Amino acid sequence: MLSMCSLIPTLSRLVRFVIAALFLAALSWLAAPAWAAGAAAPAAVRTVLVVGDSLSAEYGIARGTGWVPLLGARLAQRYPNYRVVNASISGDTTRGGLARLPALLARDRPAIVVLELGSNDALRGLPLDVTEQNLAAMTQRSTQADARVLIVGMQIPPNYGRDYARRFAQVFPDVARTEHAALVPFLLEGIAADRNLFQADGLHPIAAAQPRLMENVWKVLAPMLERT
Repeated sequence: MLSMCSLIPTLSRLVRFVIAALFLAALSWLAAPAWAAGAAAPAAVRTVLVVGDSLSAEYGIARGTGWVPLLGARLAQRYPNYRVVNASISGDTTRGGLARLPALLARDRPAIVVLELGSNDALRGLPLDVTEQNLAAMTQRSTQADARVLIVGMQIPPNYGRDYARRFAQVFPDVARTEHAALVPFLLEGIAADRNLFQADGLHPIAAAQPRLMENVWKVLAPMLERT
């Protein structure tokens, strides 16, 4: 029979083993993510990619006051699993946007692509069929990259010619219908007739007008966020 003295080292090792096991278990519990304890796993952040021109690139106004940053703030408040990437460039055309788009899709892997292009095509008098083809191609490439598309419509003053202005405005709903994309009928809805809401050039809205632009986009974008 073993003596008590001979059992003491064995018991001591057993106690140390039990303490070590409890310590490791506690560390594992503390390190476990919250969702492992029953909470929902954190959702992956999705991207809303805006590909636009000066109307989206904060031309002539302070950084952070344009409609795209305002949209980002709205998303952070109401849909924190979404973020905005603004890939807009002042002066860009649908041709330039189409050339840039593949790299943007590969880089950002957006869930939604907002296309705000075409105004500079009209200002330069480019053929409207080319504008339509470019917008359609951008929509198709975005869809192939598993992104939903929101086309932002624009209009131009009748002094460019009433027929040209009418046909230009029709390009955006035509592409949206053909390519099954969502449509904001007119980005400048609600401010276009108020000269006081535009900069000296008469083309670019001032900072005070940007919330209205954001709301025009938000009305169509919000349902897309729910469905995506």
